[in-house]
Amino acid sequence: MSSDNLACPSTSDLRTQPVAALDKEGIGPAMTSIPMIACSTSLSEHHSGGSGTNKNKQMVEQLQRYGVISSKKVVEVMETIDRALFVPDGTPAYVDSPMAIGYNATISAPHMHATCLQLLEENLQPGMHALDVGSGTGYLTACFATMVGPQGRAIGVEHIPELVASSIKNIEKSAAASLLKGGSLSVHAGDGREGWPEHAPYDAIHVGAAAPEIPQPLIDQLKPGGRMVIPVGKIFQDLQVVDKNLDGSVSIRSETAVRYVPLTSRDAQLKGY
Repeated sequence: MSSDNLACPSTSDLRTQPVAALDKEGIGPAMTSIPMIACSTSLSEHHSGGSGTNKNKQMVEQLQRYGVISSKKVVEVMETIDRALFVPDGTPAYVDSPMAIGYNATISAPHMHATCLQLLEENLQPGMHALDVGSGTGYLTACFATMVGPQGRAIGVEHIPELVASSIKNIEKSAAASLLKGGSLSVHAGDGREGWPEHAPYDAIHVGAAAPEIPQPLIDQLKPGGRMVIPVGKIFQDLQVVDKNLDGSVSIRSETAVRYVPLTSRDAQLKGY
């Protein structure tokens, strides 16, 4: 789940607005201005011909050019997991904007995925355990699974059963299919605020909706040395980076100002919060 603001700014807006204001989803330092990548038109409209894989690669290359991605590992995983397999049919897959996926939920913009992957990169090494709360269409869960590999474990938790079912189908079509089949990747229906204790503790936890405060079960399920990325707040929100130190103490810092949909119950979400 991610921002509920799907509107793209005009070209003039892109030159003047701070990054965090562009899609209200948090895409970097709050007062840094960069263009939205192919916001009003898909990359396929800029580059005629070519396969979806090539267009996905072009999207990642643009994120690199604008300084959103600096990690080679994040480039590799975002080129491996084709975003087009995780967006609704008929939508422009490579637009740098959040998109509605039904049930009052959205898939985050590519720059937001890149930001979270970079923040968690050191905690997504082969063999590690990762938890994706509010896993939606399964895109970021598939990225996590690809990074931790078959010896690791990637868990998606989503409280809309229909999204769980469709995300599994999405993953089955992706480069992460073998990890799903092998059992190192799985997606479950449940209340993500309670985490997923079965495979805890986690080296990395990502939360895709804003909590009024950090849920204690998620802190409890974070491994010493682990990191959680979570938007926190109500009207005003920050993307917070939560590090659990080796002695069990917790350090928290704010990465950027963001605006996400609330981390709430299934019923509240279906009613539009």
